[in-house]
Amino acid sequence: MAVNIQAIRGMHDVLPEQTPLWQYAERIIREVLSSYGYSEIRLPIVEKTELFKRSIGEVTDIVEKEMYTFDDRNGDSLTLRPEGTAGCLRACLEHGLLHHQTHRLWYYGPMYRHERPQKGRYRQFIQLGVETYGMSGPDIDAELILLMHRLWQKLGIREKVRLQLNSLGTIAERLAYREILVAYFQQHKDGLDEDSLRRLDTNPLRILDSKNPEMKDVIANAPELMAYLGIDSLAHFKAITTTLDDLGVAYEINPRLVRGLDYYSKTVFEWVTDELGSQGTVCAGGRYDGLIEQLGGKANHAVGFAMGMERLLALIDWNTDSLFSSRAVDAYMIRVGRKAELQGMYFAETLRDKIPALKLQVSADGGNFKNQFKKADKSGAQYAIILGDDEVEREEIAIKSLREDIPQQTMTQVQAIDFLQGSIKSNKQLMDGYTMSLKEKNSNKTRS
Repeated sequence: MAVNIQAIRGMHDVLPEQTPLWQYAERIIREVLSSYGYSEIRLPIVEKTELFKRSIGEVTDIVEKEMYTFDDRNGDSLTLRPEGTAGCLRACLEHGLLHHQTHRLWYYGPMYRHERPQKGRYRQFIQLGVETYGMSGPDIDAELILLMHRLWQKLGIREKVRLQLNSLGTIAERLAYREILVAYFQQHKDGLDEDSLRRLDTNPLRILDSKNPEMKDVIANAPELMAYLGIDSLAHFKAITTTLDDLGVAYEINPRLVRGLDYYSKTVFEWVTDELGSQGTVCAGGRYDGLIEQLGGKANHAVGFAMGMERLLALIDWNTDSLFSSRAVDAYMIRVGRKAELQGMYFAETLRDKIPALKLQVSADGGNFKNQFKKADKSGAQYAIILGDDEVEREEIAIKSLREDIPQQTMTQVQAIDFLQGSIKSNKQLMDGYTMSLKEKNSNKTRS
């Protein structure tokens, strides 16, 4: 007997009962991004391996251990994208979008990293990325934070996440601090674990981000980068925090929040949570002006963030939220008899023409009335549209409510169209009202 083929470890299916949550979150994300004037860009899943080696760095864990890399038939080394920033910037450089222009862009889709799967960390994961180009001032840094703040509010999870901020200064200030930090850790080598000793020569700032509790004191006593920033960098950071203060957005300054890649500068931020165990970072971003030159472009400005959808969705309490009880099917058509089967298919298409918002499922495998009625009930539909040969002869339709104790009604096809149209409109108004009340509740929670 053949063994069933299963999904690759760390690459999971999203089943029909789970997709309403994904669709809901995706709709809210699109609405928020659109309200800030951001445009979608769609990028290839596969890129040249060199792109990630030049952007992420050959001595990083991602490039050394986690990328899915292969040679194609032409002998070119290709990689399934492990992140989206490099591909987005490559596209902008390739198509000349950065020459004396500003852009606010976003992308969405699967990323791939070969790492140990655990809750909140997968080998294929869905990521939202937002990138902005051509703007040097602190306003755009603040805008990205405010955009996320608004998204959390609309999704009802603002109270579950905290904003952490830091500044890395200019690239020159960062490199100078790096030398000071290396000198400090060289004096405390005995307190470093194996991973940190390796990073000491390649990525010393990432040592500050270590989760090893045995290194807590060594890290706590390390020099803080903020003390080595110049006037301009401090002013840039102060402008961001002032904006957040004025708009009532709470934040924490975390001097240990760093990015381990040399092209990052000035603002870095993370939205973190205590509800997902060790995978507590929901969204991370920062300014990366240096990457554009690193990939062959002229000096320019860039700031953005990335967010893992699986972690985001894990924060939404959707099992108890009636917002997700919206039906996959509004009505299910039962057809019994040869004439009814033919006429029913015709009437179903008429309903779809007249009521575009109607979600209608039609019985497609025959069977007696009792069996079809069971399937209608199982579909979750609000109404069963019943059509037998007798109804065809009388040019009538029977409609039975499957969720309320209401007598079955018999009516003409024209009356049935009006009835179903009114029902769909009423349900939409009810859902719109619920959505507005949810947003108002979240807004009140935030203000309080």
